Amino acid sequence: MDATPSPRSSLQRNKVLLLPSPRVANFFHHDPDPTFADIYRPMSELELQDLLADWHSLVPEARAALAAEFAARNLGFVEPPPPTDNSPQYRELITIRRYRDLSEALVARAVVESAGIFCFLKDENLVRLDWQVSNFIGGIRLQVGVADVEAATDLLSQPIPNEISIPDQPGFMQPRCPRCTSTDISWERHGRKAALASLYLFSLPLPRGSESWHCNSCDLRWIDDDEPAETASNDKTSDSQP
Repeated sequence: MDATPSPRSSLQRNKVLLLPSPRVANFFHHDPDPTFADIYRPMSELELQDLLADWHSLVPEARAALAAEFAARNLGFVEPPPPTDNSPQYRELITIRRYRDLSEALVARAVVESAGIFCFLKDENLVRLDWQVSNFIGGIRLQVGVADVEAATDLLSQPIPNEISIPDQPGFMQPRCPRCTSTDISWERHGRKAALASLYLFSLPLPRGSESWHCNSCDLRWIDDDEPAETASNDKTSDSQP
């Protein structure tokens, strides 16, 4: 007659079968995470000195472990001074001049910088990409700090010299208006605005207009000859009347 196994013996046998194998047990076993002391211990003295240079970027636990490692090796330990504030400084800039042409703006910037004054040309790179944009954005703006507005304005308001001496070359004589002898003159081209508008809106270039000098003081226009060739519009109107 066969002996039937008791429920208790069957439960014990099932427990033995459910025990994990050594390979599975090792899979769930984790070594403890290394501490800062474990990381610093195999480092060389040079590596510890480099780590000391970054003292203020370490967490408190890392600082304590690094100081203990220096003491264990009898190394001189001096806490580095706090780093200086290298955050960017923001300046409040004021626009003191506007220039249509980039060349004129660069000359004005050079004059201001020659006096040791910080200045900035706003929209300079935009005009470099497309010079036609200068008229639409109001020109290139020359900006300086609030404390330097008066000094920079005085520099740019200086009178234009009558003559500029150049070493080993003939001197440059400043052009003047033949009527009022003013130096506030400019070289202009008639029809420039219409040509720019046509090129920008319709991509249609117009013929170049006539070029002449223009005096901003007496409104006289003339070409580069000995005598004025063309006067201002108000002068032409008055001369045409009988």
